[in-house]
Amino acid sequence: MTQHCFTTVSAAGMDTATAYRLICGVVVPRPVAWITTVSRDGRVNAAPFSSYNYVAHSPPMVAVNIGTRLGDLKDTARNIRETGWFCVNVATEALMETMHLSGADYPPEVGEPEALGIDLLPGHATPVPRIAVSPVHLECRLDQAVTLGRGLNTLYIGEVLAFHLSDTVYDGRHVDSVRLRPIARLGGPFYAALGEIFHRPALQRPPGERSSER
Repeated sequence: MTQHCFTTVSAAGMDTATAYRLICGVVVPRPVAWITTVSRDGRVNAAPFSSYNYVAHSPPMVAVNIGTRLGDLKDTARNIRETGWFCVNVATEALMETMHLSGADYPPEVGEPEALGIDLLPGHATPVPRIAVSPVHLECRLDQAVTLGRGLNTLYIGEVLAFHLSDTVYDGRHVDSVRLRPIARLGGPFYAALGEIFHRPALQRPPGERSSER
């Protein structure tokens, strides 16, 4: 068994840059939410965020943490606050480069889908368009926004109003995560794809599922 030699780093009074570097380096891999929003004047925004996960299943809810940029709200955060709507699009290996480029610091008057030639589909449950090449879309309504820490971060919790699932990854009951090929974020400038997949029998029944269901 490996014997570790530890470096202990106190978080008391830690500067923002160090805290960000450490937390992003150890909380890995992180799923990427490729979020589309619409501004009050109708401009569509698309940007990736990796401080993201699901937080409830009844009703289904997801949460994304969006920090400020030099004290100002990012376009995605501003649009969510002002309209109350957003859509999470799943980024896959095939979409990684376009997804990554959409995270550049575009001015507010420039929409990433238009700048990068990203085709869109209309929303069904919300006014927010979906990214056409993404195989999974989660249309969301803002449930609450929670300010965290020293006020530099806000957790946006959204109720999922509709799932849009491509036939290439959905069989009518289950999503095939292997076929989905989602991208994950690591620390620094690094991303990851699915590697070796492990199977273990479920030890507890999923919420709401009867014993005859699988």
